[in-house]
Amino acid sequence: MDGRNLRSSNRRLAIPIFGLLIALAGAACSGGAGGGGGSSASTITLAAVDNPSMADLKKLVPDFESSHSGIKVNIVTLPEDQLRQQVTQDVAAKSGRYDLFTIGTYEVPLWAKKGWIENLSPFIAKDSSYAPDDLIPGIRGALSYNSNLYAVPFYGESSMLMYRKDLLSAAGVNMPDHPTWDQVAAAAKAVNSSTVNGICLRGLPGWGEQLAPLDTVVNTYGGRWFDQNWNAQLTTQPWHDAVTFYV
Repeated sequence: MDGRNLRSSNRRLAIPIFGLLIALAGAACSGGAGGGGGSSASTITLAAVDNPSMADLKKLVPDFESSHSGIKVNIVTLPEDQLRQQVTQDVAAKSGRYDLFTIGTYEVPLWAKKGWIENLSPFIAKDSSYAPDDLIPGIRGALSYNSNLYAVPFYGESSMLMYRKDLLSAAGVNMPDHPTWDQVAAAAKAVNSSTVNGICLRGLPGWGEQLAPLDTVVNTYGGRWFDQNWNAQLTTQPWHDAVTFYV
């Protein structure tokens, strides 16, 4: 696959990490000039979620392009809900608008099974600078299908509770090591004032914006999306209690 037909493959690369992008792009464009030597630069388009980590990624583009004169990198950033919709449509229709994209662990095994994204293991095997064994096992497993990596992480996320000890101490609150949501709510209420918001939670509609953190609350209330027979559980009491608490 040379630089001129970089978009010809029906499968795209889910590679939200710049080091591997460099290796793949270099290999893809090595034959692009052909024998004439007059080929223009190839452009790689990466669709990425609009967040600070991707803003940092953009800052690396000039360094990459200066050391790879035949390659231009175009990073398109979108809000997460728009990115998920546009990338899904692009790969499903095989339109080739994006060469690379950032996706979540939910999509990787499903898209790999459908043949929408490339198996990265052969590329990784040729790149001695990339050490897949250094990846956190849980993340590596989530990005694999049939024991092969189909995406590599630029960063990993987890839900965490962070609080200011000074505010809780001033309010006489002692946060336990493993608090319940009721204890978190009580602590937030204790420190809430006209100048301090007791807690900050995501509220923007969307899977990554609101539903992903809400899931952690639903789980602790005993809720789930489906039962063992794939019946939707969104109207069950645990969901009602969790959403009521969150709101």
